[in-house]
Amino acid sequence: MDRVHPPIADSPARAPLDPRLVASLAAVYVVWSSTYLAMRLAVHDLPPLLMASIRFLVAGTVMFEVARRRGVPWPGRREWLRAAVPGTLLFLGGNGLVAIAETSVSSGGAAVVCATMPLWVGVLGVLTGERPSVREWASLVLGFIGVIVLMGGPALAGEPRHVALLLGSPVCWALGSVLSRKIPRQGQAHGTWMVPATQMITGGAVLAVVGALRGERIPTDASTQSWLCLAYLIVFGSIVAFTAYNWLLRNARPIVATSYAYINPILAVLLGAAVSHEPLGLSTLVANVLIVGAVAFGLSKPKKKN
Repeated sequence: MDRVHPPIADSPARAPLDPRLVASLAAVYVVWSSTYLAMRLAVHDLPPLLMASIRFLVAGTVMFEVARRRGVPWPGRREWLRAAVPGTLLFLGGNGLVAIAETSVSSGGAAVVCATMPLWVGVLGVLTGERPSVREWASLVLGFIGVIVLMGGPALAGEPRHVALLLGSPVCWALGSVLSRKIPRQGQAHGTWMVPATQMITGGAVLAVVGALRGERIPTDASTQSWLCLAYLIVFGSIVAFTAYNWLLRNARPIVATSYAYINPILAVLLGAAVSHEPLGLSTLVANVLIVGAVAFGLSKPKKKN
């Protein structure tokens, strides 16, 4: 999922509620919240990196075809190379590490840790010449406190190496997001489809190679549940939710389009507890409040003094 921010149209002050807005928000709220649980269930039988590889190769190919049908030219060698580094960071580092971690870490715990990603985006912007504000640094510190609280509870009671990989995931995703902002877009509006498509395809290819090097193999006796969860991740987690998010970025106010960052960890924790009976201890609730609060603080703009 590419966090691209094209121009956003302003809505009339008292315009009727657009059903497309409601449907798009429901998609990014519910679907992206549920992907952590779907990944947790998928890796019960499917190897994590090859599972993620299939997800993004298929989804990326569909989005690639959509972009081509909308008139975007076939990417040249330079465009594919430009997509490779952020694609690897986003989908191997950002998503692949989560998939490995969720073989022992709860889906709710993974979602709360990954909620720190927007904080890292603000701080890592320094790599592209954007100076992080005091507010962004403060929000990152608050988010760290939330992660520390989470590590003391049952939500991150997985294997230590998996917890370490999980902590690195939002950093990789944020760095990939920062770098992807610098990639020129073919055809302005339609380029918002081609760029993430090439990133998904290159990232999916890297996932397949690394998965094979780890000795991963697709089992012939994987459960129907795991395959259905993978299908859900492809269709809803990658294609439907991204389409909804892309619509929000072009038609809703930025604070509305990015509001998923506050909602996803809360819903993911509740879904994990309700569906898979994951532990919902006090530390998980406190960490959720701290991290969601940090994200809200970091993304909000201070009021201008008159």
